[in-house]
Amino acid sequence: DGGPSAMGAGSPALSGGQGRRRKQPPRPADFKLQVIIIGSRGVGKTSLMERFTDDTFCEACKSTVGVDFKIKTVELRGKKIRLQIWDTAGQERFNSITSAYYRSAKGIILVYDITKKETFDDLPKWMKMIDKYASEDAELLLVGNKLDCETDREITRQQGEKFAQQIAGMRFCEASAKDNFNVDEIFLKLVDDILKKMPLDILRNELSNSILSLQPEPDIPPELPPPRPHVRCC
Repeated sequence: DGGPSAMGAGSPALSGGQGRRRKQPPRPADFKLQVIIIGSRGVGKTSLMERFTDDTFCEACKSTVGVDFKIKTVELRGKKIRLQIWDTAGQERFNSITSAYYRSAKGIILVYDITKKETFDDLPKWMKMIDKYASEDAELLLVGNKLDCETDREITRQQGEKFAQQIAGMRFCEASAKDNFNVDEIFLKLVDDILKKMPLDILRNELSNSILSLQPEPDIPPELPPPRPHVRCC
């Protein structure tokens, strides 16, 4: 009479359950890449990360203390990439903690607020941190955030472009975490640039142990490397 015992083999509920059991487990990621977001306090680093990973926006985000991270898996160039995004504190007092995360980052997103000139004026200071601690082959992306506040703009797009042009290989983009404008594009373009630089033999290999780590996600960084001899900007 319609109770559970009366359901036949062809009932949608039963066949649906069997279908779920037959489902293949998800394919493991081919690569694990680490990206770090840096920039002065209040520029929207956490907002950019949370918009990309969770599609959420917090109007009154608390300042990040030390380092936080989120995970998102994306597919690009036929590869499944597990992105570990490190969100760093913008305050000077946390520099000794956050600098330890630079070396293992394959991509670095440097963020300023287009409505606050002081966050743009701080960019050379952040570049010194990159030159001191980051890997030389890390992909760099400069982001002018808060494009939704166009009427309060203090830094022109041309100023942002000019700064990025002075740094070898640095891309530039403006975005709005609040309006979800250009956020996915920022992260996906950065990952695409990282993949482009990888040797072909690594890309051909379905599971490269040199990049894919099966360890638990880190909560402490590797030891700090010696400072980089090469300086990318003047």
